[in-house]
Amino acid sequence: MSPATASSHETSGAPPERDALGVGGTPRRARAQSLVLRMSQYHTLAVAVVLVLLIVFFTIENSSAFFTISNFRNVSLDASATMLLAVGLTFLMISGGIDLSVGSVVVFASVVSAKAMEGLPDTLGTALLGLLVALAGGFAWGLVNGVLIAKGRLSPLIVTLGTLGAAEGLGNIISGGADLRTIPPSLTTGLGIGRFLGVPYLLYITFGLTLIAGIVLAKTRFGAHTYAIGANEEAARRAGIRVDLHRISLYTMTGLLAGLTAYLLNAYFGTTTITGHSTDNLEAITAVLLGGVSLYGGTGNMIGSVIGVFIPAVLLNGFTIINVSSFWQEVAVGFVLIGAVGLDRIRRRHLESP
Repeated sequence: MSPATASSHETSGAPPERDALGVGGTPRRARAQSLVLRMSQYHTLAVAVVLVLLIVFFTIENSSAFFTISNFRNVSLDASATMLLAVGLTFLMISGGIDLSVGSVVVFASVVSAKAMEGLPDTLGTALLGLLVALAGGFAWGLVNGVLIAKGRLSPLIVTLGTLGAAEGLGNIISGGADLRTIPPSLTTGLGIGRFLGVPYLLYITFGLTLIAGIVLAKTRFGAHTYAIGANEEAARRAGIRVDLHRISLYTMTGLLAGLTAYLLNAYFGTTTITGHSTDNLEAITAVLLGGVSLYGGTGNMIGSVIGVFIPAVLLNGFTIINVSSFWQEVAVGFVLIGAVGLDRIRRRHLESP
């Protein structure tokens, strides 16, 4: 320390900045910020490496059961149940929003869709009616969320927590609290478990729509407006973006995707699965956070979200194969969510530090 610097510290009474090791902290802090920035720029690559490492680990543990085409197909089907929900949440969370109700909307849409097909002949028209009703059910809840949040200026957490309970409650009222087995058999044998070139139709639909959504997010004005709103809502308004309308459209899109998810799951299982969606919202949010989307909005991409969907799917599948208790599986996924949120907070704090 030069005499002039020492004198200035003595005059001000402030000690020189130090890190935890007692070494001058400014250069080290700058290096840490630079490292975090580089990690954020390559976040997608980092989560891809994590996914590969998980696959390698479970392959070493039990290659005959894990590293097979049939098991990868099962993992992909498990992931597809969350994929479309994660697609909607990717757009929504990049814009600075969130939706806790998606799992309950799946329950509601699956019930009203099954009810609409009840007692009707097993025809293409009946299947299309079920699809339209499922989409309408998802759209309605998404519209309610969007209007209350964008126009009512209510907290997204409070609104979607409320609709979470309302959608699930109405679904149980309509179904009498029991699963409905009114799905036309041809819908199950065709769309539900049908395959083309050995790949289930459900995967073509899910990943095809995800690809389209990724292009829209990355390459269109709609995607650019989504990023702009999440980065700075007031600046987006001043730039002429219709922020309220855009938010409503994002929530309705998320609801539509939840409705489509409900229909595809009805087709796959041949019945509604009312009790099977209690953690859908957390699984989808975990996937999106793992993929690099920030809780604070403005950052993220669809490729990262897709990889983020597969990490819990591979984790749960691998744990099952190596006979880890289902209770520990829940613990692992819970800590994955906490870790994803924590890393997002650390990354944001470092990037915002002067």
